[in-house]
This record gives sequence, C-alpha cells and structure tokens, in this order.
Amino acid sequence: MSPVLVTGGSGYLGSQLVAALLRSGKEVRTTVRSLARAQELRAAVRRGGADDAGLEIVAAHLMADDGWAAALTGCEEVHHVASPIPVAQPDDPDELIVPAREGTLRVLRAARDAGVRRTVLTSSFAAIGYTPKPGAEFTEADWTDPDTPGLAPYPRSKAIAERAAWDLMERDGGDTELVVVNPTGIFGPTLTATLGSSMQLVKAMLDGTMSVAPRARFGIVDVRDVADLHLRAMAAPEAAGRRFLAVADGPTLSFVEVAGILRGRLGPLAARAPEREAPGEDLPRPVIHNDRAREDLGWQPRPAATTIVESAECLRDLGFLQAGR
Repeated sequence: MSPVLVTGGSGYLGSQLVAALLRSGKEVRTTVRSLARAQELRAAVRRGGADDAGLEIVAAHLMADDGWAAALTGCEEVHHVASPIPVAQPDDPDELIVPAREGTLRVLRAARDAGVRRTVLTSSFAAIGYTPKPGAEFTEADWTDPDTPGLAPYPRSKAIAERAAWDLMERDGGDTELVVVNPTGIFGPTLTATLGSSMQLVKAMLDGTMSVAPRARFGIVDVRDVADLHLRAMAAPEAAGRRFLAVADGPTLSFVEVAGILRGRLGPLAARAPEREAPGEDLPRPVIHNDRAREDLGWQPRPAATTIVESAECLRDLGFLQAGR
C-alpha cells in the first residue's frame, strides 16, 4: 500500500485529516516544519481515535526544496494542507503571499515529478468571495480579485496561491490531477494542544476577552467535515480539475449570532459571550453555495450550531477555560 502524503499534519485541519486517513486504514506520511512536534502530533492523532502506528512523520519546509522529493517517494495521493494562517494581518503582505504561493508551487512540482496521481489542495473561501459582488451570492465559479482595493493580505495570499496552482497544472502539471477544497471559516474540536485562530475567537468570546462582537458575516464549516471533503475529493474520479466550496447548510452568521448560539446552548459557560455588535453599517449577508460538494461528492456537513457548541465544549474539556466559566 502506498502512503498518502499530508502536508502540515500537525495543524488544526492537518491533524484531523491524518486521523481520518488512519482510521480508514491508510498508511500516512506527513510533513512538519520541525520533528520536535512529532510526539505532539502522535498524541493528537490518538486523541482523534486513530492508531499512529501507521504514521510516518518527516521534516519539510514550504520555503525550501530539501525533503520534498523524499517525502513524496512512493506516494500516489497528496493532500496539501500546510499554509500560513495569521492571528493578525502582517504589515508586509509578502509575509503571507510568498510562502502561500511558493509553498503551493513547490509541493505541486514535487508531486508532479514523483508521478502522484492526484493532489487535493486546501484553499479557502477567501480565494472566492472577498471581492464585492451584487447580491453577495457565491459559487465555485467566483474568484477574489487580488487587486481589490483594501483587500487584506490573507485573502490576497489565498487567491494568488490558488491561481498559481491552477496555472501550473494547466501549463506543466504532467499527469497529476488537481482538486481544490475552499472552506469558509473552519471551526470545531481541535486535536492539537495549540489553538488555531478560529478556536482562539471562540475562546475570546467565552472568557470575556471579546466584549463587543466584530461586525462581520461569514460561513462556518466543521474541521472534521473539511477533512471528510478532502477524502471524498481524492476518491471521486469526477472531482479532477474542480473546486469545492465547504460550508455548512443554512445562512451565514455574524459573530454576535455565534455568541447568541453559545449563550443559548451552554448557559453559564457562555455567560461572558458578547451581546453587542461593534457599531457600523449593516454588512450584506453572503450566500455561499455548497451544492457541488453535496450533490457530486455526497458530502453532508454538520449544522453550524453543532460545530460552534462542540468548539466551546472542546475548549472546556481541554482546560482552556476557567472552571465555572
């Protein structure tokens, strides 16, 4: 059995994907920036109900060629998950854009050279819906324009990196197929001891750090469902050369609505969640379609409210919240 390569296996999504692959009986090889994180990753995988005996961990960095040829030896399938996700936007956009673009191209070239059958790339809704559009209704046919005035570095990096990926595969991709998964805001239980940016937001609501909810509207998807969509995108022959939006069914939400779900479902644990929204004009509520993933791949995402509540319960269970809070 050839191993499946997952880049960035120690991350929030990567660890869930590694665990899901191992549970399905696959042998998995994953890259991390430093082998110092190997034991932490193995613990995360076991926390996800998987046996880490079938896991091989190797070192490779998105900004260096070293290690990638060896990481891909014998692999037919690659899930490229690793990409920088900031807690705060950097002053220099290239801090995000360069590693996102160059890292993606480095992995795709190495996959092509190794004769990989298919690469499934984690992109983002940020590459689809961050350029204003009448009606704010989005499908996989839409693209964020990196030159949109005022566009933050993160969505710019995602749009540029995904465009570069498709351009490379069209121009010089060899026999390797590309599929792209475009998640909205990823929430849900973490397997790792380090909190990602979305879980930090939930924690800030629960511990009172976020006293006023930012004025924003966004889609939510469960990290476990994004991992499942990766598996489906790899397995389905008809997925080749296509993008798949990952978002829970139902309306997109605001931070103050997320806080309301927490208060309504968790009582005292969410007593400090914000009740007020920052002042400003009402923003359009995006409509984000997941029809392609549901109808073509049989994907069935969890309800957003379930994901939000289980995110908070995970924070409590892992000891990130004060007792009684």
